[in-house]
Amino acid sequence: MPKLILVRHGQSIWNLENRFTGWVDVPLTEQGQKEARACGQKLKGVDIQVAYTSALTRAQNTLALILEEMGTTVPVIRDQALNERHYGDLQGLNKEETAERFGADQVKIWRRSYDIPPPNGEALKNTAERTIPFFERCILGDIKQGKNVLVVAHGNSNRSIVMMLDNLSKEEVLELNLDTGVPLVYELTPAGEVLGKEIL
Repeated sequence: MPKLILVRHGQSIWNLENRFTGWVDVPLTEQGQKEARACGQKLKGVDIQVAYTSALTRAQNTLALILEEMGTTVPVIRDQALNERHYGDLQGLNKEETAERFGADQVKIWRRSYDIPPPNGEALKNTAERTIPFFERCILGDIKQGKNVLVVAHGNSNRSIVMMLDNLSKEEVLELNLDTGVPLVYELTPAGEVLGKEIL
């Protein structure tokens, strides 16, 4: 049965600095590179046929390091449909300073509600509205052909895919956290139904 492997990119400089990153193109830290390599080691021996990533370099670099560690090359499709959610006016701001400025409750709503976006940004709902159609059109197309697919993207773009696969409610998905560089492996039927899942 085909496998779908979801990986959130390794730690970025702004993850380390506790900033809202969104669509700003920031590089991986040294720790993020190590996380990507460790992920590649965990996936060694898995026969990946195609990989997907976002238009942002932190995800693309994570994918490149994973494939290098696995000792394999595969076709790579890059698409901004898999980008992190856009944090709008919060991008680049330190999360603690933002909480002091706007109030911790307001920032929590922006960060964690399903459908209330930050100013000029996206809520998870908006991210899902671009990620899920792309998943169904492209990624699921490869799954239906029996291919093992690796997707290296972002916390929120991957959360929206997990929400769909695991049938999570709007409330349940708010509690879902995906760690950087950790592979989440789904075993699917060729039709895309979940048979099993494990975190490596």
